Amino acid sequence: MKATSIRKAFALFMATATVFATVSCGSPQSSGNDSSQSEGSQGENSQGEDSQGEDAGSSGIINGNPLAADPQSQIQSRGNFAEAHDAFTTTLVREENDDYTVPAPPEGLFDLVSYPSKVGDLAAYVSSDPGDGQKHPIIIWVVGGWGNGIDDFPWCYPEWDNDQTGSAFWQAGLLTMYPSFRGGNGNPGHYEALFGEVDDIISAYEYAASLPYVDPDRIYLGGHSTGGTRALLASEYSDKFRAVFCFGAVDEIKYHNNSQFTFDTENEEEHIMRSPLYWLDNIKSPTFLIEGRDGNSQCLERMEAATENENLHGYVMENADHFSVLAPITRVLAQKILADTGAEPNISITQEELETAMAQEPVAPVPVMTRRTLTDPQMSFSCPYLWEITESSDGVGLDVYSRYEDDNPWDMALLHIDTYSLDEISDLAALKSSMETEGYEVTDLTVGGQPAIDTSTVFQDDEGTPYYQRYVVIQEGSCYVNLNFVTYEDYAEESDVLFQSVIDSIEF
Repeated sequence: MKATSIRKAFALFMATATVFATVSCGSPQSSGNDSSQSEGSQGENSQGEDSQGEDAGSSGIINGNPLAADPQSQIQSRGNFAEAHDAFTTTLVREENDDYTVPAPPEGLFDLVSYPSKVGDLAAYVSSDPGDGQKHPIIIWVVGGWGNGIDDFPWCYPEWDNDQTGSAFWQAGLLTMYPSFRGGNGNPGHYEALFGEVDDIISAYEYAASLPYVDPDRIYLGGHSTGGTRALLASEYSDKFRAVFCFGAVDEIKYHNNSQFTFDTENEEEHIMRSPLYWLDNIKSPTFLIEGRDGNSQCLERMEAATENENLHGYVMENADHFSVLAPITRVLAQKILADTGAEPNISITQEELETAMAQEPVAPVPVMTRRTLTDPQMSFSCPYLWEITESSDGVGLDVYSRYEDDNPWDMALLHIDTYSLDEISDLAALKSSMETEGYEVTDLTVGGQPAIDTSTVFQDDEGTPYYQRYVVIQEGSCYVNLNFVTYEDYAEESDVLFQSVIDSIEF
């Protein structure tokens, strides 16, 4: 399924549909959109990046010899991770970075900020101030993959079996911070593959604690895959986090993709400084390791066996993998954090409640909506943040659709907007009667304070692929404003909720 197919199908529909009003009343142009957005760069933290194989996952474990003949003896003799980390100077054999642009976040939901670190200012997305004068808990979420940047990833469609977005937290009303790290997004420094990034996480904590609307005693940390390992190392480094949640972390860095290692791999100490296994006794904050049986579960179990630290809690989910644990369980964690209001951390998690969460039906996500304004017609509406507005290929009207083409209801939907005069049909009632004569079921409604009619149908393209189409006509002054929504029939139910939210948001 592709969005380009949607647009071709829509053209087919328009070519075969009965034309009820044909005289142009000034088609809206793309120049009339005063809130157009630049092309998104999914960059190093792109959606599904871990599923492309740069992390261990269910089949990416790298074969290699242990770092020591008796790792347990090294664990016992290591001592304080923070002191060892600060005293160690990593040697980078490759100096790598990127200059991917950071897209502007959805206005009013997140702010793009710079937070100070040891190497200079780093970019981050942070939840906007709720403006209620209260101090709120916040979670710092570290996404998976080896990229050190941020992009529009948090607002992409969160697949139920692979939701790496961390969106469950802010969807539940919890403040969230997505930090970038050294070397990413044009930040100073270079990729250090789990070393300097630990310092950056601590710097992100300090920044979050400085925000006037954040409760400094309720700052949480979480991450997935490489992000989970980074979060676990940060928990070993610092006791500042109220609780830490690590999905799919590895015990030793050798189980990550070594093609991403920028450090001197011949130096055993470089590995040890990046491997959580050797520093587990340093954990002082409640730290929760979560993984699917078909993911990095052996790493989790080795870490549980290596320490008696009561602050470390492990949960292996049967019949799950490195990715499928995220959507159900992050929703549980969001509620745990919101309820964690005592003077001391009081989060407790049982295997049974996580299994219950894994067994639930998938939750249909709601996209982040952003406001768009057109000049012809003079109309504003809300649509998904990821949707672009472009002039139609035939030059008549505007197409509004996602800049991505993933198989989901957000990305596989199209809205076409155009306008026509009332020259040939004098009013909306006459148009309704004409459409009913053609066999359409037409409903009266009001949109943006104006009279309108609403109809829907299913049609097929030349190959027999069924599409769902919803057609709304609004009478505004001497014009019709036509809104044509099209998606695959398989997505009709979920897409229709999205279409209705767009219709309800229209103002003239």
